[in-house]
Amino acid sequence: MSLSRTLHLLPRSTIVARRSLSTTAPAFVKAGDPVPDIDLVEGSPGNKVNLAKELQGNGLIVGVPAAFSPACSASHIPGYLNSASLKGAGKVFVVSVNDAFVMKAWGATLDPMNKSGIRFLGDPDAKFTEALDLSFESTSIFGNNRSKRYALKVENGKVKEAFVEPDNTGVDVSTADKVLH
Repeated sequence: MSLSRTLHLLPRSTIVARRSLSTTAPAFVKAGDPVPDIDLVEGSPGNKVNLAKELQGNGLIVGVPAAFSPACSASHIPGYLNSASLKGAGKVFVVSVNDAFVMKAWGATLDPMNKSGIRFLGDPDAKFTEALDLSFESTSIFGNNRSKRYALKVENGKVKEAFVEPDNTGVDVSTADKVLH
């Protein structure tokens, strides 16, 4: 029996998914967008940090799929920690869809003396990440939806420049060398 004949026999209540081709550009965060006015957590669940309020001058938000993951720990964030250009970036925050305790431990592992000044923030319910439209389905790898890898240059509470990895997790367009030029 052909597929079209089989589909015709299905009850009307059966939902059939269709793939559509779209030429619409991705809707994720872009230059000119405001930093979301959403609380993140730092160090403990009760210590709220709001990047819309924190980033009224120059700053940088670096988003990663997961704390302690190989690419995040071995190359992406160390690239920022070791960059001579970091000091000119303003306030710098690393954000991941993780809890405050995980982010605190990860920050202490990568920068034990906090010499860089980079702050590690958790987005435990992914509300900040979703507001930026930067979440992706990653349950098979991380157990839940996570953040795409990205870096956002921020000026006066608005995104000045967005560097979002096209494949969600690669380490290319959002590296310190490309963002802090």
